Amino acid sequence: MAKTIQRVAFGGGCFWCTEAVFLELKGVANVTPGYAGGALSADGKNPTYGQVSSGKTGHAEVILIEYDPSIISFQTLLDVFFISHDPTTLNRQGNDVGTQYRSVILFSTDDQKKEAEASIADLAGEKKYSRAIVTEVVPLGAFYPAEEYHREYYQRHPTEGYSQYVIEPKMQKLKKERPDLLKSNV
Repeated sequence: MAKTIQRVAFGGGCFWCTEAVFLELKGVANVTPGYAGGALSADGKNPTYGQVSSGKTGHAEVILIEYDPSIISFQTLLDVFFISHDPTTLNRQGNDVGTQYRSVILFSTDDQKKEAEASIADLAGEKKYSRAIVTEVVPLGAFYPAEEYHREYYQRHPTEGYSQYVIEPKMQKLKKERPDLLKSNV
């Protein structure tokens, strides 16, 4: 029987952070940083990092996750998404400010939409956060892959400042809270 791979995109601030976290999960086949959620490019070309960073395209920095639901559930992906960023800060994550850093779930199926909305409602009901969750739940439209130098940033630059001070704490949090999900003990 062939594997059924599903797709979803998450935006939780800088895609370097979210990519690093989701690459470590069992059942995740591929993670691609890119841009989505904004207006289609008038010229049909991929938007550039500079264009998206300007905040004028409406796109968010996101990761497109391809996963095997027989190994990792969508709910588990949601759980990791919510522990790997702050879903209560509107258009920002830490020092990254602008709509391109918004918290967003871009679903590819109606079931994903329902699960994402239910997960947000459950977290709000549990009062897990002291502020309201501002995560958007919208359909995954056009996805534009980021430039090659953005891919596997943490793996290629583990000793750089951003990796050490921003990404590494997220990696440690994942290892502490959900070691059962990791491909290996990294």
